[in-house]
Amino acid sequence: MRCPYCGSADSVVKDSRPAEEDTAVRRRRGCTNCGGRFTTFERVQLRDLIVVKRDGRRAPFDRDKLRRSVSIALQKRPVSEEQLDHMISGIVRRLENMGEAEIKTSDIGEMLMESLSDLDPVAFVRYASVYKDFKTPADFAAFVAAQIEAHGQDKPE
Repeated sequence: MRCPYCGSADSVVKDSRPAEEDTAVRRRRGCTNCGGRFTTFERVQLRDLIVVKRDGRRAPFDRDKLRRSVSIALQKRPVSEEQLDHMISGIVRRLENMGEAEIKTSDIGEMLMESLSDLDPVAFVRYASVYKDFKTPADFAAFVAAQIEAHGQDKPE
């Protein structure tokens, strides 16, 4: 594994343990050249997934891109990194289990919204505000009103 600090290809594993409900291995590594320490994750990849974008372009599925897009919606929300990783792992497993090599961004977005609605309702609305591409504030207000009607409004804690 190449060191992110000095670029050396020589590193040693200092610690290794299961992560993400035993679906990944977390490795703590040390660089033999500069002494830098860094963490890597090893995951099983059942198949190479291709994402079909709205405009028809195709790109390899990027788990980290999915995580980054969700992280924006979760900023300053009481959701742990572990909860986020668990949600992302669940979505990736569902995508791989679909049996399709190509997956539409709309399918990924719907799975993500479903998972976010269970994890954090505010993050769900934040994500939907971008994903649904509302044209007017009234469109957004109608969406929020429909969510409140469908799921009830939680009382503040």
